[in-house]
Amino acid sequence: MNTLKSIISFSFIFLSQILIAQENAIIPDLTKIVTGEGWQVINREAKIIEENGQQIIQFKATNQQGGVAWLEDLEFTNGVIEVDIKGKNVKGGSFVGVAFRVADDTTYDVIYFRPFNFGPQDNSKGRSVQYISHPVHTWYKLREEHPRQYENSVNPAPNPDSFFHVKIIVQKPKVSVYVNDNQEPSLVVDELSDRTGGKIGLWMDYISDGSFANLKIIPAKNPE
Repeated sequence: MNTLKSIISFSFIFLSQILIAQENAIIPDLTKIVTGEGWQVINREAKIIEENGQQIIQFKATNQQGGVAWLEDLEFTNGVIEVDIKGKNVKGGSFVGVAFRVADDTTYDVIYFRPFNFGPQDNSKGRSVQYISHPVHTWYKLREEHPRQYENSVNPAPNPDSFFHVKIIVQKPKVSVYVNDNQEPSLVVDELSDRTGGKIGLWMDYISDGSFANLKIIPAKNPE
């Protein structure tokens, strides 16, 4: 319990610093993903749709490989990444999240979700939200060597067929993940890479489609 309180206290202190830096918030134009302006899309077809009065970027898998949309010309170190994400309630067929610390197409960290595990039975196994650090620390390696340390359940669990809001707090070495209005983090890990910066991407694994909206990036304000 003391450990959890320390984590939450740490997150609140960092969030207070982020609130001060709100004026530096970056809100990328997701519509430019379709035209390739400032974005690089790999292994996915992208289109913009309108749903409930807001524009959503919708990705469709073009093969059985992972796909991503990299946000170019932004070097992210520490701060907060917020985004709305929707996957599918398809067993073993929906892996959606956010990549950061991106060095190249094979070297990056990811926080991702398995929406098909949001149900009560599967969520109890602690396999709803996952941290990985490619190319070395895959989900399989982490699950085998560090069970439930780098993946966890999301409580209360979102609707697997609907959008859910994600807030990722990156303050090296800690990464904390909040979902919807949950006051406690669903996952807190220490980063496994030694990189201090890199690009950000909207990430999907294997055959996954994915939808994203309302991406906001708040870089941490450097201490003076």
